[in-house]
Amino acid sequence: MSVRKPVENRASFRVDHPGTGCYTGHTHRNRSFSPGSFPNDLLRVATLPTSSQDLRLRRASLVPDIVEKKSTMPILASALLEATQGEGGGRLRVSAFDLEIGVTGTHPAEVNRTGSVALKHKELYDIVRMLPEKSCVLRREANNRVKITSGAAEFNIVGQPAEDYPPFPRTEKVQFVTVEPQQLLEMIEKTQFAISADETRHNLNGVYFEVTQGNVRMVATDGHRLSLIERPAPGNFNLKKGVIVPRKGLLELKRLLDEDHEGPCELGFTETSGVFQRGDLQMVMRLIDGIFPDYMQVIPKEADRTLTVDRPRLLDTLRRMSILSSDRTTNAVKFELGKDTLKVILTAVDAPQMDVELCDELSPGVLKPTGQAAGVASRYTAVIMPMRI
Repeated sequence: MSVRKPVENRASFRVDHPGTGCYTGHTHRNRSFSPGSFPNDLLRVATLPTSSQDLRLRRASLVPDIVEKKSTMPILASALLEATQGEGGGRLRVSAFDLEIGVTGTHPAEVNRTGSVALKHKELYDIVRMLPEKSCVLRREANNRVKITSGAAEFNIVGQPAEDYPPFPRTEKVQFVTVEPQQLLEMIEKTQFAISADETRHNLNGVYFEVTQGNVRMVATDGHRLSLIERPAPGNFNLKKGVIVPRKGLLELKRLLDEDHEGPCELGFTETSGVFQRGDLQMVMRLIDGIFPDYMQVIPKEADRTLTVDRPRLLDTLRRMSILSSDRTTNAVKFELGKDTLKVILTAVDAPQMDVELCDELSPGVLKPTGQAAGVASRYTAVIMPMRI
């Protein structure tokens, strides 16, 4: 890196980064851009809304978590920019795809010439979030070099041909169903913790999604615990059988649902992909190819002992006991039943009310919210497998 000091009577500075790009600042120059000021511009991004939710959506479309940082395909560390013209005006589409998960977002833009280029995502993301103005101009030059100008700031970065970027999965034939964002978020939160982290059991590395008897059901298990939640189906997903949604895609979907953005969202599936879209944002994830185990065989049909416990008090007890936890222990908690008491005894580590259903010392324990009727559509069930101590 070389830093050139300003020459006398020259109000400018420049920092060169050999081989990657450069930043140039002009302290006394204030350009005003118009659609025709640069006939070779790839595009000009229009002024973006300033509301917090739109800015969050803008950040989400750049998807820093999706871009593959370590890959045998270096171009996967880039984002694809596509400038298009349509009946509704110019649009800038920003996409990231790691061959497993892809996210794309579109923004209004004044496009002088359509085109596309792939840019290093980290460089692009860092530049965009630090731009001094609400709008910027992107100009593609020879050899896929791109100049980004905003106010007095000017960046030059080296891109790659858009033709080298892997094609984004097509979603034209997906049958979408409008879903309630908070309901979908709740179902994810109540199942994600039970996903197996054992990569050798790939069919357990996600959440099983199926439609049964007019209800949507999500199930996850790691072999030691199982979590199941069911809600009324908001529409016809046209699924012939259940699908397994991968952990990474589920966590990214949760992040997008957590965005403070009003309005409905849509969910759809093909035989190999799951598709989520909300406004101008779309995410596609590759489903896990595998057979989910018959989880209904694990859930006991009846229990001869049912305890109703105060959930916050039990949770606080477990948290206090976890202070003495050790990675070298078996991470077990022993429940000892008395006439009207429940003792939680630490052997290694460790709805306002919930029912704990037990049969014997070798049968799984079932946890349900108190008062939940059997067979209702909106139900939640957790299963914990016993351990020999």
